[in-house]
Amino acid sequence: MQQSALSGTHPIRYTEYKNGVREEVAAGVIEEGLTCLSVNGQELATLMCSPIQLDDLALGFLRAEGFITDIDEVRHVHISKSNCVEVWLNKTFEKPTRSITTAGCGGGITFDDLSQRHAPLASALTLKPEQVCGLMRQLMLSATIYNHVRGIHTSALSDSNRLVYLAEDVGRHNTIDRLWGKALRDGYNPAHHVLLTSGRISSEMLSKAMKMGAPIVISRTSPTSLSIALAQAWGLTLIGYCRGKDFRVYAGAERIEG
Repeated sequence: MQQSALSGTHPIRYTEYKNGVREEVAAGVIEEGLTCLSVNGQELATLMCSPIQLDDLALGFLRAEGFITDIDEVRHVHISKSNCVEVWLNKTFEKPTRSITTAGCGGGITFDDLSQRHAPLASALTLKPEQVCGLMRQLMLSATIYNHVRGIHTSALSDSNRLVYLAEDVGRHNTIDRLWGKALRDGYNPAHHVLLTSGRISSEMLSKAMKMGAPIVISRTSPTSLSIALAQAWGLTLIGYCRGKDFRVYAGAERIEG
């Protein structure tokens, strides 16, 4: 079996045993690496990620952490040959003294206090059950790298009918930052959109959704106890185990019609 080259994947060969038959296979696996992010010449963070479209990842991370609010604050973005991203802002930058390593494979990083209080998110957005399942189906069908070699997370922003932006990364938290980076570049407001993801919804994932203004979060897998508590406190609709025609609503069931 021959796999074609795809950005974000690395060609390999492996030996497969299937039904007792041995076969040498040429295929691909997900690329994973470290990316150093600096702002105004100061090293801010090292991210474990897929080494593709690093400018979107860097911009989305800075927006999610509140270091920038608009693309006009960014003067220049440079990606070095060693996959380091240098972001230069049109304003002064003071590096935080404290960071939090979040849950998940490789561990994400945030400078936000995940216990902070937010007013409940007001949004008139609702979905029918068939829309919930249909959007997750769109997500999985549109996951190019996942469908090619597996082993990667996928997330998307939807206007409730179509996927507006889609992102893939080895880190599920990185996919959300990538979505925000794409929207930031285009001047697109992600508020009052549906956030879909293939990965587990932990507290930092839900915090990113809240700051984005996404009132409905849909995952193909599980939420954590803290993410459920935060969804209830922040007025978000949290849906898990969305597979086929089935899903579970853990918070905010009033936004699901029927």
